[in-house]
Amino acid sequence: MSTQAFSIQVSPEIGKVSAESMVPAKATCILTLAHGAGAGMDHSFMVALSTQLAAAGIGTVRFNFPFTEHKKGRADTPAVAHQTIEAAINKAQELFPSLPLFAAGKSFGGRMSSQYLSAHPRKEVKGIIFYGFPLHPAKKPATERAEHLKEVKAPMLFLQGTKDALAEWKLIEGVCSSLKKATLVKIEGADHMFKAGKKDILSLLVEATQQWVKDKV
Repeated sequence: MSTQAFSIQVSPEIGKVSAESMVPAKATCILTLAHGAGAGMDHSFMVALSTQLAAAGIGTVRFNFPFTEHKKGRADTPAVAHQTIEAAINKAQELFPSLPLFAAGKSFGGRMSSQYLSAHPRKEVKGIIFYGFPLHPAKKPATERAEHLKEVKAPMLFLQGTKDALAEWKLIEGVCSSLKKATLVKIEGADHMFKAGKKDILSLLVEATQQWVKDKV
């Protein structure tokens, strides 16, 4: 496996963010992997996910959003986040032009990826993978955050825990059933952090990702 640290230029105004690629020798594809609102690219979940995806033949490009890079408490505005997603996709394509490309993200990172791609379809992006789509704030069930998904042209994979406080199961199930290009995978007993007692949830996420992407590459 090849691991490389580098920076991504988002824009002259926003500047650069840190990034790291983790790519196995015989990778089947590459994912841009955006972190959530509460932790950066080096969070243990993000690193472990990238490591296990690599073991399954899937390369990743993890990167920080500017708010994480500059140690700010509040998440970036959608406009800034979308520019960062765009820059990460461009960088992944530049570095690994021969590999099929997917956009992926944990929570906020996945939602920002789909928002960007709903407004700016990219033919080279074969699909979007959500590691826990944040459908609504905790204890405020709603589906407005899913409206933009109707405009997404690429196939979508939703990996959702049944005890996710940011996506009541019946609501996320209803959203996905209304989208022709959505696949919903139920992670029984898992919360928004993909914790479910002593269950090895990470392996389930990686297996589901591997099964889904192999039909798209």
